Amino acid sequence: MPRYAQLVMGPAGSGKSTYCATMVQHCEALNRSVQVVNLDPAAEHFNYPVMADIRELIEIDDVMEDESLRFGPNGGLVFCMEYFANNFDWLENCLGHVEDDYILFDCPGQIELYTHLPVMKHLVQQLEQWEFRVCGVFLVDSQFMVESFKFISGILAALSAMISLEIPQVNIMTKMDLLSKKAKKEIEKFLDPDMYSLLEDSTSALRSKKFKKLTKAVCGLV
Repeated sequence: MPRYAQLVMGPAGSGKSTYCATMVQHCEALNRSVQVVNLDPAAEHFNYPVMADIRELIEIDDVMEDESLRFGPNGGLVFCMEYFANNFDWLENCLGHVEDDYILFDCPGQIELYTHLPVMKHLVQQLEQWEFRVCGVFLVDSQFMVESFKFISGILAALSAMISLEIPQVNIMTKMDLLSKKAKKEIEKFLDPDMYSLLEDSTSALRSKKFKKLTKAVCGLV
């Protein structure tokens, strides 16, 4: 029997750990087995039990404190993930070989991991070799999506992750409960958007003719 995996992705603060904790509670209510793997070496707190934690393999604080490396936060995180990619046997031992597993992977928020670095793509390929069926869940904070430009930026980030990883993907707008009544009404137009209409709504904010042309081309792509 195949096993199943969700890669829970999205910018920092978009609600990835909260999503994982909620999914665990939901599956427990349905008497379904689900496990969570933390892949964020900079994580500090999460409200769910983990079957594996990347910080057992490598911690970002140790990398940043290493005088021979001299990495900052972003460079340190990339180093941790590349080290992880070279030690997939650690993850294989943590996952074991139990059938019918459903695993949530709580991933880091740095967008470069899903655009021009191969780490997450290699993880997907490795999971598929272990007979996992993998899908992506990309989260975007709805509070930053109530303006047309921010919405376009968010969906481009989600699109780049989907293209890079080449897996089925579901995009989720999170933190809807934190929106004002007015914002909730405004955000309905983003659920099934007409990109050119969104562009027209924001035309007054576009001062540069070249930027208008670029934005229109982006809307056509989306």
